[in-house]
This record gives sequence, structure tokens and C-alpha cells, in this order.
Amino acid sequence: MLTLPIPYILRKMQLPDINDVLSIDKLSFPTPAKIQLFEHELSENKLAHYQCLLVDERLIGFSGYWLMGDEQHISTIATHPDWRSKGLGELLLLNMLCMAYAQPITMTTLEVRRSNQVAQRLYLKYKFEIAGERPRYYRDTGDDALIMTRTPLDAPYHNWLQVQQDLLFARLVRGKGLGTV
Repeated sequence: MLTLPIPYILRKMQLPDINDVLSIDKLSFPTPAKIQLFEHELSENKLAHYQCLLVDERLIGFSGYWLMGDEQHISTIATHPDWRSKGLGELLLLNMLCMAYAQPITMTTLEVRRSNQVAQRLYLKYKFEIAGERPRYYRDTGDDALIMTRTPLDAPYHNWLQVQQDLLFARLVRGKGLGTV
């Protein structure tokens, strides 16, 4: 897990975080997750890895992924609306990609709503490619999902991530908005 510049803290999500996570989830997605989803992910799903982003002990964002074989599947990224457009969604994505290097991962994958252009730009910035689509994947809106992947997760990509981390941390320290998720 990344060590962040002050005042930001990243840590593993815990059961007491769920109410704050659900509040952000409700503000972020057309159909918010139910409490049972996060309870299951944190206590029973050994494939699941979730992190919380905090500032001054206030939970302002979260992310999660599953490790399945040699694949990292990013399942969620969300930040509180008051903290958007500051690069914090990018920070959560960068953290998950860096965490993949602690595992024998060869590919990262995710689904993103076709209508979510902001998230797609972020994933393209991090060299994800569109690998396919899932028609009407999101039952709440009927929106299609784009399947995006990043492979290989090799040394040159890891070095590129380090450069992105340095740039992002410098922007966070300056406190300037980044215009990303």
C-alpha cells in the first residue's frame, strides 16, 4: 500500500468503516451497494481487498479489487463528492495497481459504464485498453459496460507507475485539483 503525503492516509477497510463507505457509495452510484455486500467482502471473501482513503481521520474514498489466479479485477473506486476532481480517484487506482506488484499478477481488468467518460479517461491515462463490452451489464440503468484491461504488468510499466506516483504526490502536496475521478 502506498504511503501518502500528509494529510492523506490509505489503510485496509474494516467492518466499522462500512457505514461511511455506504454513504459515499450512495452518492457515487445509481444503485448503491447493500451493507451485506461489504460485510461479505470484508469477512468472508478471501479474494477481496478493499482500502479506505482518509483525511484528518475522515473517510473520503474507497476502492476494492479481487485477486483471481494471476488477475487483479478492480471492482470499485469512489470518492466523496466534496473531494472529487482532486486526483483522489487516481490515487486509489494507482494504489491498487502498485499493490498488484506484491502478487504474481499478469493482468488487471475492470468494467466501466460506457457513459462514464471521466473514469474511462483515467483508465486510458493508466494505459488500460478496451478489450470488449458487456451489453446492458448495469441492471439499474441498462447501461453497457466496457471491459478494460492492462497487460503486461511488467517492469517498464511499474517504472512508469512510479513516475505517475511522483507527479500525483507533487500535485497533492500543492493542493491543486487534477481534474480526474
